[in-house]
Amino acid sequence: MLRETCRDFAAKELAPLAASLDRDHRFPAEQIKKMGALGLLAMAVPEKYGGAGLDCLAYTVAMEEISRGCASTGVIMSVNNSLYLGPVLKFGSEEQKQQWIPPFTGGEKVGCFALSEPGNGSDAGAASTMAQLVGDEWVLNGTKAWITNAWEASATVVFATTDRALKHKGISAFLVPMPCPGLSLGKKEDKLGIRASSTANLIFEDCRIPKENLLGSQGMGFKIAMQTLDSGRIGIACQALGIAQAALDCAVDYAEKRLAFGHPIAKLQAIQFKLADMAVALEGARLLTWRAAALSDKGKPYTKEAAMAKLSASEAATFISHQAIQILGGMGYVTEMPAERHYRDARITEIYEGTSEIQRDQKLNHFKWI
Repeated sequence: MLRETCRDFAAKELAPLAASLDRDHRFPAEQIKKMGALGLLAMAVPEKYGGAGLDCLAYTVAMEEISRGCASTGVIMSVNNSLYLGPVLKFGSEEQKQQWIPPFTGGEKVGCFALSEPGNGSDAGAASTMAQLVGDEWVLNGTKAWITNAWEASATVVFATTDRALKHKGISAFLVPMPCPGLSLGKKEDKLGIRASSTANLIFEDCRIPKENLLGSQGMGFKIAMQTLDSGRIGIACQALGIAQAALDCAVDYAEKRLAFGHPIAKLQAIQFKLADMAVALEGARLLTWRAAALSDKGKPYTKEAAMAKLSASEAATFISHQAIQILGGMGYVTEMPAERHYRDARITEIYEGTSEIQRDQKLNHFKWI
């Protein structure tokens, strides 16, 4: 039921607009509101806060189908669900949950997550943004980079250093409304893909927020960030799956209709082998993603499995979208067909929320395999 609902919505509301949203760098505001009405922007949030109260496996299904229709809309959905609402729900006080969750469940507002900086992306523990307690206010100074949803967000979870001597244990997390005095936005980045979602810097210059806006306790920021990114990587894996499925759909449809040597090219063994390899890569990544989600739902550790899912799905999406262009030939290289957009959208999934190199080096290599 959930998959059918999301697939139908994506086919009717997103796929027909995806090319124009990409071309115009246009945030899908009306579609986001409709998704909010369906409960897709706060899927794990309990109903008492305005959410759908569903589990992580349900989220993976919905995220894949939405991303299949429009990858940009998928990442907007992922950031609001896992990177903004996720840490507030898990680490916020009851008062914070009441204030910072309900306005972001219905699609009228979206949130963002400010961890990366111009000088550090993968090295999240090297945060140079500072937060100093002055009286009853925290004063924030610094710049956060590559922030998805930045131009549309009404709030952000920000990570800043409160004690340099403690290194990563001196990082804390804060809830900051947007707009806010002392907080300005950088230019909207002109990106290769996911162009309907905004990406920009957040610049803090003596930005003052109430003392009560500290999320969790002082020094918990790095822990909050790492646990949030575990969940976020499942979301990005699902986005990659949706892109990959859309690319495979496009390739199969074209191969069945394109004639060469008197037959559809789908009859050619070279094309059949490509499609088979694409399908195997997709299904393997999907199963790894479901495994990570199932562990999350059982309350078991899933850091390794989330890294595997994100790594596998993102690389599968790039491979599958590349092969789709090859199958389409010249038609895969022009904007008349969606194949080139799938390829552009897929590339970022190997970079954000932990590069493929970080997944291999810091996540997977640190586990005992036997």
